[in-house]
Formats: sequence, C-alpha cells, structure tokens
Amino acid sequence: MVRYTIYLVDDDRFIRNGISDALGQEYNLRTFGNAEDLLNKLAKSPPDLILLDIGLPGMNGIEALSEIKKVNPDILVIMITAYEDIDTVISAMKSGAHDYVVKPIFMDGLESTIKNALDTIRLRKEVQILQERYLQENVPCFIGESDAIQNMMDFLHKVSKSPDTPIFIIGETGTGKELIASAIHFRSPNFKGPFVTVNCAAIPKDLIESELFGYEKGAFSGAKASGKKGLIEEAASGTLFLDEVGDLSLEAQAKLLRFLEAGEFYRVGGTKKLHVQTRVVSATNKNIDEMVKHGGFRMDLFFRLGVIKVQVPSLNERRSDILSLAKHFLFGFNQKFEKNFKGFTMDAKRAMEEHHWTGNVRELKNLVERGILTGTEPEITEEDLALGSIKSRTVQEQGGLDIKFPPFPPTGIDFPSVHESVERYFITKALEISVGNESEAARLLNINHHTFRYHRKKLNIKN
Repeated sequence: MVRYTIYLVDDDRFIRNGISDALGQEYNLRTFGNAEDLLNKLAKSPPDLILLDIGLPGMNGIEALSEIKKVNPDILVIMITAYEDIDTVISAMKSGAHDYVVKPIFMDGLESTIKNALDTIRLRKEVQILQERYLQENVPCFIGESDAIQNMMDFLHKVSKSPDTPIFIIGETGTGKELIASAIHFRSPNFKGPFVTVNCAAIPKDLIESELFGYEKGAFSGAKASGKKGLIEEAASGTLFLDEVGDLSLEAQAKLLRFLEAGEFYRVGGTKKLHVQTRVVSATNKNIDEMVKHGGFRMDLFFRLGVIKVQVPSLNERRSDILSLAKHFLFGFNQKFEKNFKGFTMDAKRAMEEHHWTGNVRELKNLVERGILTGTEPEITEEDLALGSIKSRTVQEQGGLDIKFPPFPPTGIDFPSVHESVERYFITKALEISVGNESEAARLLNINHHTFRYHRKKLNIKN
C-alpha cells in the first residue's frame, strides 16, 4: 500500500501536534512552524501534499503558495485559514491552491479533504505511468541534443497539454513532421485515443471530402451501400494529422473550417449533423502564405489551423545531432539487414558534418541505409555514403557555382539551346531533391514559386 507524504505548515504548536497525532499513523507527516523552513526542504524532498496555514509569521501562506508553485507546480496545497475570509480564499485558489479548510479544524472534515486531494494525486500518477508506457511503446525515438531540438521539444511539451487546440507544423521536407505530430499526440490528454494520419496529397481531390468526412449510402456513384465513416470520425477522442494540408480543395477547406470552429460536420450526402472531439495537427511543404495570397488556401482556415505553430529545425540548423542520428540509423539498419558495422570512418563523419542536407533527416537516413547495403564491414566509408556524387553547392571565390564548362569552340555555340539545357538540368535536379515539391525546389534555386512554375511550364518538365 502506498504511504503518502504530507507536510504541515502552521505556527501553532498545538495544531501541529494534534494533526500529527491524528494522521501520523496513516501518512508520513512532517511539520514546520514557518514557510521559510518548508521552502528550504521542498526542492530536495517534495511531498505529495502540503497543508499550509495562511496566517504565518514572516512569509504568509499566500506568498509561500506562490513560491511552492515556482519550485514544483504539481504539488497539491490545501490552505488553512483561521476564519472564512472569502477574499483570502479566492486569492489562494487563484494562486493554485487545491482546496482549503477553516479553523477550528475538525478532523473528520480535514481527513475527507485530504483523501479527495490524494485521489487526484493517485489518478495523476496512474495517468503519468500509463502515458510513459504508451510513449515507450508507440513513439519512435526523436534523437537530438542540440539547443534547436531541445527548445522545440520543450515547446511541444507545453502545447501538447490541450486536447483540441489545432497545431500547425512548419518545416522543410524530410525534417520529421509526422514524427512531431505523433509526439504531440502521445504527450496530450488524447494519448489513449487513435492517431490517424492523412496524406492529403495522396488522395484524389474528388475523393478527399468523402475520405475526411465520410459519406451516406448512395451519396455518389460507387459509394458503399452501407455508407462509410470518415477519417475525422476515426480520429474521435484522438488526433487527426493532416499531412500536405495545402492540397485540400477549397470545398474541403470550407468543411474543415466549419468542423474546427464548431466541432460538427455532415457526411457527404447526409443531413444529420455529427459532433466529434479530436485535435487536428497539420503540416505542408507548400508555401501557405503564397497560397493564401493567391486564393489557393483560405486565410481563415490557415489562422484556425495555426493557433499554435511549431517550427521544426532543419538538419543544417542542428549539425551537432548529425552523428548521433547517423549512429541511430546505423544501429537500426544493422538489425534490419543482419549486418555488423561498428561505425563510420573519420572521413565519413567529416563528410556528413560538412554536407548541406537538402533532404534533412530523411536524406541522412537514406544515405546510411545505402552505406549499410553497399559498404564492407567493419566501418562505413565516405565512398559508401556516396556523398561525393551529390556534393552540396560549392562556391568559388568569385561567388559562382563550381561548374566545369566545356571549351568554347571557335565556331561559336547555339546559346539559346545551351541556356535551355542548363535551365532544364537544374529545374529537374531541384525537383528530384525536393521529391516533386515545387516550393522547396524554388527555394533550392533561390527563385520565387511563380518564377519556378513559369520556367517549368515553358520547358514542359513533368514530375
């Protein structure tokens, strides 16, 4: 049986002795005559519960409560007051007190108040243990000790506590946005509910509404006779992750906005209003600001989806994590492919640290997998990673790209044809690196999205 620890702070020795006699058999009870002594003990040895007199000498109970919450905001505090002064009690409750009792103290009432408080603690501990188990079983390890990653994870810990506030994840391709979404889910009050992922770009535009919101029987040609629940319903009491949300049609955007604002929606072809509680987490590689400006994405929906925005740092912004991530992937691929690589050569480590990661963590993972499959044990070399064949843009002293040009023939050249070939080459390579994402490809070429689309259309470059 768990024995809870209670600290009692009261300047009246008779009250301390009386409560100690009454509760000492059931709880680990320690008493203090002033708040200063309590605070000196608190950081090293926090209790489960504190009984705190308001009218203390020196630092009073209200001031002490504020200091207690700074040291440990999770400790429950029951205030003791000599008279039922409603203003004082309200002040205490606003400052974080869990409950209060009034002097003269009746032990039956005090014991009932303590048991109610400890029930709250018991439930909190059970949920914490269960949530930690869920985290261990469900959430992949997010490797990183850099300040950029630690700051982001600290922010995630704060914003995940709400069960339904929408969160928008911003980050380059390959930074692990789905992993961030799962971290938000498993750290939220919804962690026992489903985590449903939707790749909006992979669903045809004419089907996205029925996939998200479901449909009634006979809603359209080819619909199931029984109808179908949508993914929003599947994510009830959990988290819905809308990846590539920028690919939603304007019609689907309007319905999604209504759902976010009112928690209600209709299935396609339905007349019954449905209500679902779920948190919507969204992400995209597209330039949403540009889409909003040109009418491709609703501004009101963007604001609603982005109540909280999480910026995922690129791998280039967290270079101190590169080798840790590489070792993590090495371990995983060793197991998957039954290999026994011990690590990376010094040249391979240096190449990874100096490389410009346009594909971020996904690119690093793919290169390590390649090294495992093509390399020779015991260590992966720079050649195994093939970093030399995809070296980042290097700049000459005069500021241009490090490109080797053929000799200029005496008869001259067809400059328009050469110019078109260069354009075609770099646009195609940018699309390859960005996995077809135009906004990212434009960023790689240091041009705006509209300019990129113009040149791509002019050259008729397909995916």
